[in-house]
Amino acid sequence: MTMKRALSILLLLPLLLLAAQVARADTIHVVQPGDTLWSISKEYGVSMEDIAAANNLPNIRAIMLGYPLIIPGVSGPLGAPTPTPTPRPAATPRTYTIPASAVATDGGVIHTVEPGDTLFSISMTYNILMADIIDANELADPRHIPLGSTLFIPGATLNRPQATATPRPAATPGQSAAPTGGNLFVNGNFEGDWYFYLYNELQVPEGWLLATDEGPNTLEGGPGGNFNRPEVRVVGTNQLPEEEWAWFVFNGTHTVKAFKGGAPTAFSMFQDVYLQPGRYRMTINFFPDIVADYNRGGGRVFNTHPLAGEARIIHNDGGTWFEPVTVGQKNTRVYEFTVSQAGPVRLGAAFRNRFETANNGWFLDDWRLEKIG
Repeated sequence: MTMKRALSILLLLPLLLLAAQVARADTIHVVQPGDTLWSISKEYGVSMEDIAAANNLPNIRAIMLGYPLIIPGVSGPLGAPTPTPTPRPAATPRTYTIPASAVATDGGVIHTVEPGDTLFSISMTYNILMADIIDANELADPRHIPLGSTLFIPGATLNRPQATATPRPAATPGQSAAPTGGNLFVNGNFEGDWYFYLYNELQVPEGWLLATDEGPNTLEGGPGGNFNRPEVRVVGTNQLPEEEWAWFVFNGTHTVKAFKGGAPTAFSMFQDVYLQPGRYRMTINFFPDIVADYNRGGGRVFNTHPLAGEARIIHNDGGTWFEPVTVGQKNTRVYEFTVSQAGPVRLGAAFRNRFETANNGWFLDDWRLEKIG
């Protein structure tokens, strides 16, 4: 695991639990905020490998909040009762808003660390790289930033966006202005690192935020019940059959795969980008891998229902409404808008499947944000 990936994961975790003396016998440990497999292994005096083996953990780098773990061979810390598993519902993504306590200064902003702040959340608030904040403040341990301390955020401002949107269909040559710069999305082609969000089946590309809907499926024509959380992975061509590369990978060697079999799903992926006044174009590319069945050779039989998959553009609290997609081929959505005042703008896309089918899958790649005027 790269240092960058380790930092991305660790920045999302609070202080590690203090080690405790243990007695021998089996027990259950319910994963709490701040827990890592390393801290749990130290608390109970059991190796990470033994805990992972006892629980069939596919990845020892990430454990699910609220999940009951078997701790083999111990009865828990002395004097403490055995905890009762109390799984918790999925949290909604945090909205990153510049706090009133922030103060503008020469070359940036002074941010006072508040409860719940992490270096990752601060970087998303101001759309400034974590590495730049670390360097500017010479942080010895970026995992721990004291409550009430101040950080200099280089290049940040206190301005909020005032944006007006004008959605347009896919551009035709000669209709719109040409881009005047490169891709303004961080990690827009998903070739960079990734981090786990809440659960080890949600692997999110660095720079992006993920939200899943697990509420009632009330869409007409849907089967009712609830939406199910999809699994999300950043996958490379080394994890895909070569004949699928042209289908799912549009730029580079990596793509984002979101999938769930036998259940309706709804999710979105977005990031907050600091934009100067001007005209912008966002391009979202995706492949709806929505499969009704698989034939004997493993080939896909795509779901041809016109509402099998739907997608919409996210632009702050608006954007576009859900529109049907074309299953079994690359889709492109182009959206243009104007920013009248410099500030952060939330941009991305949302996807949903209202039916239960063999696979409600999506491949996302090559998302671009360009200034066109």
